[in-house]
Amino acid sequence: MQQKLAQGSFLLLLIAISVIFGWIMLPFFSALLWAAVIAIVFHPLQRRWAPYFGKRKNLLALSVLLLCTLIVILPLLLVILSLAQEGSALYEKLHSGQINLNQYVEQIKDAFPQLQSFLDRFGIEITSIKDQLTNATVEASRYMATQALSVGQNTAQFLVSLALMLYLTFFFLRDGERLLQLLIRALPLGDVRERQLLGKIANVTTATVKGNLVVAIVQGALGGLIFWVLDVQSALLWAVVMALVSLLPAVGSALIWAPVAIYFLATGAIWQGVVLLAFGAGVIGLVDNLLRPVLVGRTTRMPDYLVLLSTLGGIAVFGLNGLVLGPLVAALFLAFWDIFMQDFNP
Repeated sequence: MQQKLAQGSFLLLLIAISVIFGWIMLPFFSALLWAAVIAIVFHPLQRRWAPYFGKRKNLLALSVLLLCTLIVILPLLLVILSLAQEGSALYEKLHSGQINLNQYVEQIKDAFPQLQSFLDRFGIEITSIKDQLTNATVEASRYMATQALSVGQNTAQFLVSLALMLYLTFFFLRDGERLLQLLIRALPLGDVRERQLLGKIANVTTATVKGNLVVAIVQGALGGLIFWVLDVQSALLWAVVMALVSLLPAVGSALIWAPVAIYFLATGAIWQGVVLLAFGAGVIGLVDNLLRPVLVGRTTRMPDYLVLLSTLGGIAVFGLNGLVLGPLVAALFLAFWDIFMQDFNP
């Protein structure tokens, strides 16, 4: 009896101190998450390099971290700065009237005279569309300009967060395998189940980050290129926007290039509209249809609709972190039920 009481008291204190520790670490959750993600994604490369470094684990981890910084983090910082500049310039053009969205809507209305009668069936007026579009675009560009200013004002805080993430990444790269062994030893789920779940986490994280990142970069680059060729204003800004929306499976960059193609056709720019439609459907869309199932769907073994819903839900709940956490939670949900069916209901 006394032994059970001692064990119960210890477990209660263990849970309490773990919750308090998690609460203390909560402000650094994003840094911890992305440090772990980078360590998982670059772990295969680290294993391939390991024979060349021998027992020099510090040098190996530092080399992998340096490569990650050069090919991922620095280009991402340059894109963020360019996006902020493009957003600020777009806001100035909208604010000064150099870009008039109402004029674009009127051109579409004149090109499709039956559009208003069609919208009347749904109780929609073109005037309200113009107002909403103007307000939304102004607010979006204002937000980008504000973010550009805040980045400049909070440079020190941003650099500290970035340095913390890189610092944590180094230790996750160096001590990752030992930390996994401690985790397997600590969890009371059985070593086989724990290794299965941890393997699932690694596979889903790698597939989600690498797959979505590759698809986003390729689609954003192709979209920005065709916009630049067709002389669309702020092509770099739209390239980044297309890269971001391409992170959503089954939706993708068509949310951006399709309305622009329709506008070209409506305003008499026939060849530009045809070229954009053909390039968007035949090249940009093909990238999503070919690469995403190979890089994401087949590795995670999740259907496309579940990847889409878990990504959208993850972003809604966790923000940017949800790009990883959403599909990861969905994959763990399937993995736990699969283990349950195997062990308890064969």
